[in-house]
Amino acid sequence: MIGLKVLKRRRAVPAELASQFIGVPVANVSDCMSRLFAGGARLRPMHSGCPMSGPALTVRTRPGDNLMIHKALQMAAPGDIIVVDAGGDLTNALIGELMVGTAIQRKLGGFVIDGAIRDARALREGDFPVFAAGVTHRGPYKDGPGEINVPIAIDGMVIEPGDLIIGDDDGVLCVPFDHVQSMLAAARKKADAEASMATAIAAGKVDTAWIDATLNRLGCLIEED
Repeated sequence: MIGLKVLKRRRAVPAELASQFIGVPVANVSDCMSRLFAGGARLRPMHSGCPMSGPALTVRTRPGDNLMIHKALQMAAPGDIIVVDAGGDLTNALIGELMVGTAIQRKLGGFVIDGAIRDARALREGDFPVFAAGVTHRGPYKDGPGEINVPIAIDGMVIEPGDLIIGDDDGVLCVPFDHVQSMLAAARKKADAEASMATAIAAGKVDTAWIDATLNRLGCLIEED
């Protein structure tokens, strides 16, 4: 039935591979994905800042209802990231301290909620990864409908069940299942290049010739002294 189904996940990024993204800046991975993909600037860390990486267990639910999130908690394996498309609505909180406690007990990897959370102080003081679009004290309904392990989208970023979900202080990013290994290598190379640039900046040896070269290529008028 469309809008009311719970499916099995057919594949998932291995935990060992997912763990190698911990410490790799999300911004570097994003750059290597042509800067075209993002979960939206509204998805902010609601926890103390611990980085997040793991396979997606996807949930689509109507705004303000968390029945299928409870079912996802029941289904999720250790390391899974429960990713919820709730339409970005902030009227009702979809998870709070108790559901996060359950996720911790089950050794999950985190939550991504395109909607609101509550018990913000408790979540903020903890290190369990929770990314959400906002906070409200108003609680959820538990009536459905909803779907689990279906393709979802958050601000245009498509997430398939089992894709890699990563997050840090800069936000959330989905890496498609078939590109995880190549993106890890590319992001590490990018991180190394930025480290070299930081060293050059500290030494006052940054080559900025590219700026004027680009402006000249664009035909920009530059007045000379």
